[in-house]
Amino acid sequence: MRTAGDAPLAVFDIDGTLVDSRAAILEAAVTACRAVGLPEPGYDAVRQVVGLSLHEALRVLGPGLTDAELAEFVAAYQGAFRAMHERPGFEEPLYAGATDLLDRLRRDGWRLSLATGQSRRGVERNLARAGWGDLFLSSHCADDGPGKPDPAMLIRAMVVCGGAPERTVMIGDTSHDMRMALNAGVRPQGVAWGFHTADEVLASGAAHVAQDFPELEQVLGRFSDSRGAA
Repeated sequence: MRTAGDAPLAVFDIDGTLVDSRAAILEAAVTACRAVGLPEPGYDAVRQVVGLSLHEALRVLGPGLTDAELAEFVAAYQGAFRAMHERPGFEEPLYAGATDLLDRLRRDGWRLSLATGQSRRGVERNLARAGWGDLFLSSHCADDGPGKPDPAMLIRAMVVCGGAPERTVMIGDTSHDMRMALNAGVRPQGVAWGFHTADEVLASGAAHVAQDFPELEQVLGRFSDSRGAA
């Protein structure tokens, strides 16, 4: 039997890992750039900064901005994102297979948490999805303190959920997720369907990059079994 203390902890990123937010994030970035007079960024520039805290991500997209201009840029991005979510019927879709995997992990005794570059507002919006409110023991975001790749969010997740580094896996789609995992001493598990390519995720230190949710479930099962869990 698996004891409560032996249960593994899976910490999931949101954007590009569970939620397909690629179109929404690009649209918000383009709209914000137009609002402050910056050149419109291409998708490749935007995808590289997803996962960082919003201030840090937008500073990369607008490196010459003063602090006041950056604050205006951030406000424009946030306004664009809120306006999108106020559209009738608008929703950022979950990747096919995400809900089934989360449900099975909980059924199998995993502890689940979230670590994301989103704001607390964004996290709460996602936790309002059907069934999500009861899935995760904790959620940690850029508003709580240092963002990725600083290990603070993962360390806090382990404290709150009672997880040990050797029994914890960080699942994400970007190099920022993998570097955070390595900094926290937990398993860096990549996925191939998000913002960074599989090669980029591997190069940043991922132990493995899953090509789809069934493969991710198999890898997590091996991780759980290899650590003495029943």
